[in-house]
Amino acid sequence: MTERLQNRSESIWTRFPVVFLTALICCILWGSASPAIKIAYQLFRIGPEDTASRIMLAGARFIIAGAMTILFGSLLARKKLVPGRKSWMHIGILAMVQTVGQYYFFFMALANISGVRGSIINASGNFIAILFAAFVFHFEKMTLRKITGCLVGFAGIILIMGGWNALVSGGSMTLAGEGAMIAADLFYGASGCLIKIYSRDENPVTLSGYQFLAGGALLFIIGVLMGGQLHFETASCWGNLLYLGLISAGAYTLWGILMKYNPVSRVSILGFMNPVMGVLLSALFLGESSEAFSLTGLLAIALVSAGIILVNLEHRGARS
Repeated sequence: MTERLQNRSESIWTRFPVVFLTALICCILWGSASPAIKIAYQLFRIGPEDTASRIMLAGARFIIAGAMTILFGSLLARKKLVPGRKSWMHIGILAMVQTVGQYYFFFMALANISGVRGSIINASGNFIAILFAAFVFHFEKMTLRKITGCLVGFAGIILIMGGWNALVSGGSMTLAGEGAMIAADLFYGASGCLIKIYSRDENPVTLSGYQFLAGGALLFIIGVLMGGQLHFETASCWGNLLYLGLISAGAYTLWGILMKYNPVSRVSILGFMNPVMGVLLSALFLGESSEAFSLTGLLAIALVSAGIILVNLEHRGARS
């Protein structure tokens, strides 16, 4: 046991430059989801009102992501990842919450709002997860630092949505845009807590891989039954779809390795780069520089990032 712990502590995955660069790669992948999905809508010619094709696209993405996650996880474990009999019910629940629920609303939101706004609002999932963990599932204590982090983060999200007055009056916000992204984040917060509970009895990579696959298949079938279509007119369509699958599978696998060899807080605190990458990549690939680098955009992303750092910051060397 001592030798095993020593080998783990000496692993290359514990060195901060490796941890930081790997976390950065993960955040670039996750941050690229918003622009990649909006580009997919253009490539596949899916309009904002074409719900059926949008659901098909989400389903195809997660069928690929699930297969990739199972493959990557099996290679790392040097054995085929197969869930235990008792885990199938958990996989079914996760598929409905994390993949079907979360990404139905996530894909809807990105058809109706900018990538910059979507990336910043999507960060609310980090704070919602803390609230679920403390007040619904009761496996985490709410501290003053976490409360402050949530308030700072939500302030940035309210700011990008037009401020408090816009939030109260509705302003330029829509249920299909900002409302759908908040709904996606509610599912994200719940699914993160469920994974933490279910992973006590099952490998989290196995859970995620199979729930991606099951949830993706269900979304795809629903999209087909609704009359959706995916037109692969160019090779870019195939490349985009494979990349969408790689975002979830690659980032999740690398993040899982970091979590295995490092304290949770040391890795989680680097998640502040996720919304930052989403904003930068939306500006780069979607031409949304004016919104990304406006005073409102910069202040919003600064507040959200500060909030993520605060809720994940270690206090006196202990996890809280």
